Amino acid sequence: MESAPPQNITELLLAWSEGDQDALQRLTPLVFGELHRLAHHYMAGERTGHTLQSTALVNEAYLRLVQTNRVRWQSRAHFFAVSAQLMRRILVDFARSRQYAKRGGKSPVLSLDAVPIPVENCSELVALDDALRSLAAIDPRKSQMVELRFFGGLSVEETAEVLKVSVETVLRDWRLAKVWLRRELLRG
Repeated sequence: MESAPPQNITELLLAWSEGDQDALQRLTPLVFGELHRLAHHYMAGERTGHTLQSTALVNEAYLRLVQTNRVRWQSRAHFFAVSAQLMRRILVDFARSRQYAKRGGKSPVLSLDAVPIPVENCSELVALDDALRSLAAIDPRKSQMVELRFFGGLSVEETAEVLKVSVETVLRDWRLAKVWLRRELLRG
């Protein structure tokens, strides 16, 4: 299936935000493939035999998305950024509930040089989530930018569009955030 032009997806998202349930029905098949790609990206880094499958992750994220009435969708990039954030939260919650993260050990080192990068295991995902929460406490925009780029797989341009900042700002924030997160993850 060919992907729909971003403009069509944005128009359907705006209509859905205005309460048009028919727009949601037309939107679903257009975004399902991309949602599945995001879920597959996340699940590729999980351990073999993980009980949560990519289709289940898509379904859980989709259910949470359609139950959201408060979001005023701005664009296709905004939708996929929120979707990526939901998938991240689902996986982190799953990891925490299964007690995969061990207490007191040295935090694993993650590379943030390439986007997107699968996280190798649940403890790394939890460690990165904790570091992102710490970053959000001191600089919410940088935290959101990392989430959009690392978890959402958004390009620099798409990230700039969602955050309503320049491309140069995203590139500068990306460099600073990577250094800050590396230091936090190494400190463990």
